Amino acid sequence: MFVVSCASQGKRPLGMTDGKLSPCPRRPNCISSEDDAVPSRIEPLTFTGTPETAWVCLKRAIQSNGGTIEREGSDYIWAIFKTRLFRFVDDVEFRMDVKDEVIHVRSASRVGYSDFGVNRRRVGALRQRFSQEQNQLANKSVEDIGAGCTGSSR
Repeated sequence: MFVVSCASQGKRPLGMTDGKLSPCPRRPNCISSEDDAVPSRIEPLTFTGTPETAWVCLKRAIQSNGGTIEREGSDYIWAIFKTRLFRFVDDVEFRMDVKDEVIHVRSASRVGYSDFGVNRRRVGALRQRFSQEQNQLANKSVEDIGAGCTGSSR
């Protein structure tokens, strides 16, 4: 028997706390590169080149994986993704860390207790697409790339 717990669809903590992405609740439906607790921990995305180009690559990866960018700043992106089967909404956040040349990520389901690995697989797909985008845009300036990725997806 397949049971999905859709307990409360209360607000999840989004955004940053003390300069970092908000910590994951202690449920297996959230992963974060800024969370040291296992099993929530995932590695951040690494980038080469300029932060601006990395941001363009990330936005393209989000959009090509079906995400919708809800909020964007110079060092923060919040996107939403819907699961394929039940269309549950998941929040995925990114924080640019220019000094360490990484993009931290936090992916969390809005409902339920477990996500059955959906968030981890999603971040894996985003990581792969981000890497492909970086390879395609290597040695190009942001001006050469154009304004193809400035906000909402699709």
